[in-house]
Amino acid sequence: MALEILYFAWVREAIGSDAETVEPPDGVETIGDLIGWLAGRGEGYAEALGEPGRLRAAIDQVFASMETPLGEAREVAIFPPVTGG
Repeated sequence: MALEILYFAWVREAIGSDAETVEPPDGVETIGDLIGWLAGRGEGYAEALGEPGRLRAAIDQVFASMETPLGEAREVAIFPPVTGG
């Protein structure tokens, strides 16, 4: 299953890209699984994604928790918590 991954703010800066298409391996079933797998892809990924508690995510533009199944997702966005002011 090909997934478009979008990165925002300091996550994007650490990884060095704002988007990529990936094919997660079998066993990657939730947002948390996906982030854990991505964190193992290199130093920038580990820096940006190594602490999932600091991240938020959306599947196909709908906010999702780390336990949310990927299901038939086409797009996953990963970003830091959003604050207003």
